[in-house]
Amino acid sequence: MISHLVVRDGVTSTMQDATALMPWWSFTKTVIASAALALVRDNLLALDEPLSGSTFTLRQLLRHQAGLADYGQLPAYQQAVARGDKPWSEPELLVRADANRLRYAPGHGWGYSNIGYLYTRRLIESVMDEDLHKALQDLVFRPLGIDHTRMACSPSDLADVRMGGAANYNPEWVYHGLLVGPLRDAVFFLDRLMTGHLLPHHLIETMHERQPIGDPTQGRPWVSPGYGLGLMIGTVQGGAVLSGHTGVGPGSTIAVYHVVGSRPSVTCAAFITTEDPGQAERETVLIAAQATAVKNG
Repeated sequence: MISHLVVRDGVTSTMQDATALMPWWSFTKTVIASAALALVRDNLLALDEPLSGSTFTLRQLLRHQAGLADYGQLPAYQQAVARGDKPWSEPELLVRADANRLRYAPGHGWGYSNIGYLYTRRLIESVMDEDLHKALQDLVFRPLGIDHTRMACSPSDLADVRMGGAANYNPEWVYHGLLVGPLRDAVFFLDRLMTGHLLPHHLIETMHERQPIGDPTQGRPWVSPGYGLGLMIGTVQGGAVLSGHTGVGPGSTIAVYHVVGSRPSVTCAAFITTEDPGQAERETVLIAAQATAVKNG
């Protein structure tokens, strides 16, 4: 099953199952990064000062360059999720992941790290003195007019969410937080973010300063993959540059992307009930190409 949605110039132009609730998986990282940058905008956080008790900066956390491990790669984590075990406490997670040991000096490598976004979550909650759900509502969703998306904090929060084959999933396994919402909200969020409705132009440009992250992966559409601040960004097959994020979890995949430099603005998304980032990304590239062709034709 594939659901998709396209927004051109802020108006929905193509819609299929766009109002059903879906897990946003790692697209949540883009939302968390935008909230952190809203605090930078307001001079409540700094991008390039070492964080208290650390040698890495907020910029390095958001761009996966802090040197931290990724708990998602732990066999014990994968096995526990597959068995349906009770999620570990945060302290146990960090011990199991050996989180205090940096894998490289901050800024001198790249490695995708969910732990980095857990630390960013903690930072936002500390500055805002409220939990992440309320912080995201205050910093991001309310200013952008996004009103049907929420944090999933327990299995009961997923009862009305399209989870594919993972109906019994526990969202506490996502330590930086799992947003669930309509595909429509995901696309409007990214479109409004990218078109300057939340952050000043220089911070949007900063989000797009990308770190190359290796060679293209077979089955995925990236020609020159990279990562910015909470954004997967790069040239795709066909020549367009896309920025956004793909998220994969048990039972489903979401891909939400903006066509960088498109005039008029084009943002689109695809959701599938299989764990296949390549398929979701290829679908998004296809509908983005169709959308820009319609506008430019």
